[in-house]
This record gives sequence, structure tokens and C-alpha cells, in this order.
Amino acid sequence: MAYREYKVLIKLLRIQGAALLMVLLASCHNVSPDVAGSSATKVPLDHLPALSGDYFRFDSRSVGRPFHIYVRFPEGYSASDRDYPVVYLLDGDSLFPILAANHLFLTYDEGLEEAIVVGIAYGSFDGSINRRGHDFSTRSLDDDSKQGGAEAFHNFLESELIPEVEDRYRAEPSRRILFGQSRGGYMVLYSAFTHPDVFWGRIASNPTFDPEREQFFSPAASASRDDLGLVVTSGTRDFSTLREVALEWHEAWKEADGMPWALNFVSIEDGTHAASSTDSYRSGVLWLFSEDR
Repeated sequence: MAYREYKVLIKLLRIQGAALLMVLLASCHNVSPDVAGSSATKVPLDHLPALSGDYFRFDSRSVGRPFHIYVRFPEGYSASDRDYPVVYLLDGDSLFPILAANHLFLTYDEGLEEAIVVGIAYGSFDGSINRRGHDFSTRSLDDDSKQGGAEAFHNFLESELIPEVEDRYRAEPSRRILFGQSRGGYMVLYSAFTHPDVFWGRIASNPTFDPEREQFFSPAASASRDDLGLVVTSGTRDFSTLREVALEWHEAWKEADGMPWALNFVSIEDGTHAASSTDSYRSGVLWLFSEDR
């Protein structure tokens, strides 16, 4: 081999080696937030102080699928040693960034007590990943596999996620709140009627009532606690079918005896189905935390 050709070969090998090193270094720094159990993984929310907190992935045995768990810490959390109420948000993919920050504003404007806010996210709106329609529904008589996961999902909440959150953070077990919108509101009602003791407070925002709406017009399971609260909100401009059933449901329950929870039904004037979730959250948490409810 000629000397000139030898020098060219050496130069090419050095360039390729440098390129390979850059690729390896980049792969070390760009860790995906999908890595299981990696709460130290950097995510974009690190740079949003109103959402400052934590993230971890949770692989549920009950549901058989993973969830992405986002956590917002109360202001002053690191400097405090107190325990905090915990708000669990269904549909965290969309509601966590909105409502977790909104909780902070409510502490500023309304004197609302601070809380740890937990967003339960699927990681996508794609139906093959986001299985809310299945997870937030019971099975109807003419059902197929697209529905019927409510009990498994509730078991994930009660037996898996809640113990994990209360082990990781300074949570107050006696004051857990569950918030759900639309189909998530259905899940909140399901929880209230079948497992009333698990959450101290619940907020069902513009809930759906099907499938098997009869279960929500039947007596709820008994509770061992006497301090439970359920808030159901309905926008006056919600879809007419949902608005009608919500009013019918309220009429059936507003003076009923033997409910395991105190009930507050809120009509949101000019409220729409999804965009009024902040109004639902505001009215719900202010009532739940009020001293005279």
C-alpha cells in the first residue's frame, strides 16, 4: 500500500470512530421517559415550575398495561414535613397540565389548601394505547371486548397506584380525591357506588352514564366513613343526551336517604362538555375542602 493511501485510510478510520463515539454519547443522554422505574428521567415538565414534581412509569398487573404517572408537588413541599391531600386525575394525558396548574391558581385566589396532584396518563390519544373506553366502563349485556374494564382499573387504583404514591410521597391517606371528565366521570361514579371508602372526595365532571346506567340509579354500597363527598357537575351546554340524564340522575338522588356520601350537584352555566373541566374542578375542590359542607 502506498504511503498516501495509508494516510487516507487512517483519516477515514478516525472520522468513523469519532462519529460512532458521538452516537454512543447521544444515546446515553437521550433516555426515553418510557424506561420503567426511572423517576430521575428528565422530562420537559422539569422546566415548568407550576407543574414541578415527579414522573414515573407504572406497569399495572391488574390492567396488564403501563401508565405514565405525573406528579405535581405543592408549593413549599421540599421545605415542609407535613402530609398533603392527593388529587388523582383520570385522563392525565390532557387534564394533568390544565388542572394541576389550576390547583395552584386556586390556592392563590381562593385560599384552597395545597395538594399533591397525580395525573394518570396513557401516553397517547391513539386508541390502541389509550384504552379509556374499556377501562372506564362496565360490561353491558350486548357488550364486546371494548368495554368492561372498570373493576380491573379500580383495583389498579386501590391496590397498586395509591400504595405506590403513598409510599413515595408525603400523602394523607384519609383525604384522597378522584377527578374524572366525561367517560372518566363515569369511572368516578362507578368508584363512588361500588367502593365508596377508597376516596374521601370525588368529582364527576359532565359524566357519561352508559353502559348500564341503571347501576347509578340503584343503591350504592355502604361505607364505613361518614365524611365522604361526591360532586357531580353538568354544563348547561353539555351534549343534550348527557345533560338530560344528569338532571334525571340528580332528581332521583337529591333527596334520597342512605347515601354513603354527601352529594353536591352543580350546574355550570354556559358550560360545555370538555372545556369546562376547570370550572368543574374549581367548584368541586372548593366544596370538598369547605368547612361547612
